[in-house]
Amino acid sequence: MPNLVIDIGNTYSKLAVFAKKELIHFERNEHLGKEIILEFISKFKITNSTISSVNQTAEQLEEVLKENTDYVRFSTEIIGGIKNHYLSPSTLGLDRWAKVIAAHCLYNGKNSLMIDAGTCITYDVLNANSEYFGGSISLGLNMRFKALNYYTGRLPLISWDGEQEEIQEGNNTQNAIKRGVLQGAVNEILGFIDLESKKNKDLQIVITGGDSLFLNKQLKNSIFAGQITHEPYLVLKGLNEVFTL
Repeated sequence: MPNLVIDIGNTYSKLAVFAKKELIHFERNEHLGKEIILEFISKFKITNSTISSVNQTAEQLEEVLKENTDYVRFSTEIIGGIKNHYLSPSTLGLDRWAKVIAAHCLYNGKNSLMIDAGTCITYDVLNANSEYFGGSISLGLNMRFKALNYYTGRLPLISWDGEQEEIQEGNNTQNAIKRGVLQGAVNEILGFIDLESKKNKDLQIVITGGDSLFLNKQLKNSIFAGQITHEPYLVLKGLNEVFTL
């Protein structure tokens, strides 16, 4: 009885097929439509499905899933033993809530900090008592590059694909922008980790998102290296838990 989970982000849509809790297929798509979903349903003989979306696109795809699978609407009302103290749960991003659910299932009983490095960089904490009070939202790496270009007269737009592993010295304008954005983001993340580590004992740090591979490599040189886990499918694993909660 395979499950299809879909995470529609600002840039890409991620589709994953699970056999119970085992991820058996993953695909990232820039333009998700009815035909692609129907192909997934047929190919993998999908039984159950759910969607997390940051925009209204999901409403156009829900009907396809309802007609062809046992569809479960994902929302922040799905608690699964978590005490949600967020003051406006209706405005809490579903991808953020999926990460909280995933941390509760994967690291239950631990203080967990989830860092999602995508279009935005988000920070969310679930404490050892399964209590969630919220987190922080910051600019993602490419958003920072675009902002420097947009709000200045002469700074160029830097194209960065995430392949660069080392942060170079700022010996010219392009490298200065790269260093400012990349090292600035690393320093920001380390600052949040340090802040939450002082509040929460034995903090489990989980990093995910499109830029997580690059950032994870930078963080492996930090004093927090032993606490960090790179989990690229954290949102999808959280979505998959709706079929077992």
